[in-house]
Order: sequence, then C-alpha cells, then structure tokens
Amino acid sequence: MSQSANPLKNYFRHPALYIRLPSEGKFWPQGSLEMPPNGELGVMPMTAIDEISYRTPDALFNGDAVVRVVESCVPDIKNAWHIPNIDLNTILIAIRIASNGNDIDLGSKCPSCSTENTYGVNLRHVIDQLAPGDYAEHIKHGDMEIYFKPMSYQDQNRINLMQFEQQRLLQTVTQATGNEDERSKQLDQILEEITKVTLQAIKFSISAVRTPQDVVTDPAFIEEFLQNCDSKLFAQLRDHAVKLRTADDLKPLEIDCPECKHHYKQDFILDNALFFGSAS
Repeated sequence: MSQSANPLKNYFRHPALYIRLPSEGKFWPQGSLEMPPNGELGVMPMTAIDEISYRTPDALFNGDAVVRVVESCVPDIKNAWHIPNIDLNTILIAIRIASNGNDIDLGSKCPSCSTENTYGVNLRHVIDQLAPGDYAEHIKHGDMEIYFKPMSYQDQNRINLMQFEQQRLLQTVTQATGNEDERSKQLDQILEEITKVTLQAIKFSISAVRTPQDVVTDPAFIEEFLQNCDSKLFAQLRDHAVKLRTADDLKPLEIDCPECKHHYKQDFILDNALFFGSAS
C-alpha cells in the first residue's frame, strides 16, 4: 500500500552549514538561483551517488559531476552551470565541510631538505579568506567604457577544455620528429588557436561596452570588437580579466619545515577527486 509521505523523511540529510555567496547573488541568470530571504544557502552532505559522481573521470573532466553534486547538495542552486566563478570555490569547499568536516590534511615536500610532512588545514578559515575581485572597476578607452563580469562555471569549463586540447596538440607537435617546415606550420596554427581561446575568455568576462551612442551587450558584437581592436587594448582587457578572475584563487599555505625550519609556500589546489574523497 503506497503512502503519501515517506515515514523516513525526517531521517533524510539536512543542511550541515549555511553560507553566504561572495557574489551576494549578483551575476546569476534569472531562475538559476533561489536566494533565501536571509541570503544564506543551506549546504547538505554528499550522498553515496554524489561520491560516485566524483569518482567518474569523464564526468569530472567535462564538468557534469560538479554540476550534479552542487545541485544535489545546495538545493537553492537550480542550475549549477551558471555559477559565477567568484562563488565556485566557496560552494565546493562548503560541500566538502558538510560531507567530511572542517579539516583536511595536505601533504607537502620541503624544497630545501625534501622532508615530507602532512599539514592540517581548517577549511572554514579558507572560506573566510576568499575575496572576489572588484567588478565595479571598469576600463575607459577614449569615449568607450568596458565593464566586466565573473565567468560562469559553464564558460570557464568550456575554456578549460579548449586550453587542454591546445596544450595536448602543442605537446604532440613539439615532441614529434620529421619535417621542420611542417612542424613550424603546425605550431603557428596552434598558437593562433590559443589566441582565439584567450579571446573567448575575454569575451565571456565582458558584460557590456558603453559608447556615447550605445550600450553593447551582445556577445557576438563584443567578440567582433575584440577581433578588431588594437593589440595594446586587447592586452589591457586580457590582463584586467585575468586579475579579476584570479583574485579569489585559493591562497598558498605558509609552511615552516619542522626539520630544517625553511619557510616556503605550498600551493593549495582544489583537486576534485582528492578534495572530495573520504575524510582521512
């Protein structure tokens, strides 16, 4: 006999913590986020199915695993592909905390004496240190003003895949033996494609271009503008987009080697497969 409500519902998972997004809900397309009145999103632990998703290499590579796990653990996020990149680290770290606790152990090798040690990191402190770039800052070029936005997870993932493919081709060509003229031609083609990828990344980072006559938001028009602007302006736009995009990168760990007392910095990378593994 079917029941209208599962009597075990009270034993389903519940939010383990609540977070505020660095974006405060800005830059999210309509319908992709249901922001609670208090501005705090509940974050639930991963399910067994979520953990399996993070062990599927193809799903990790194409971003599908991240999207599925985020939408499972943060129900207020309706379309995780649209997450602005300034919110992504906060969300992923919160899911890790909800699933496996505040602390994570990271291995590090001293560059001076080669001693290997394990260091504990409090992930709540990591979240507190995350700060987005100033997207109110814009670039003025003559009578034109260029405004920026965070790249969405979907666009960032698309750029990552394009970069990976070009790096793979570059490695293949540089390691190949044979006709030097042909290799040179192939390298020129790859470098041209890398420039095109950079152009796409800038396009995804521009929200609008304001002129005395118009405010242009159409990505196709912005792309055409990037293809035809002078190289100095292109470099300025590229550098500004990179500065904004990397502002909330995870900060390296400050480590004093217990063996030789050497002080060094250890990169803290959000490796999904390792980061979301079982707690040690």
